[in-house]
Amino acid sequence: MAKNNAAVVEIAQTASRYSSSIVLQAENKYIDVKSILGLFTTLVSNQQYELHVIGPDAEEAKAAMVEVFEKHGLNVAIAPE
Repeated sequence: MAKNNAAVVEIAQTASRYSSSIVLQAENKYIDVKSILGLFTTLVSNQQYELHVIGPDAEEAKAAMVEVFEKHGLNVAIAPE
């Protein structure tokens, strides 16, 4: 279960500001980061996540997403293109 609701909400809200596709990979699961429900069932604090960001504003989205994940103590890396 998610470490806290604030992390889930803030991650989804941050992702929603961008038109890029932002997908979180957790082991073999892929979750649309804009989906609060998907995040709730996936986000746990002691896991390594990978973000796949594709779209016109991908660079800005990557920076913002890493910032919000780190703010909430979640371990995330940007997947190589």
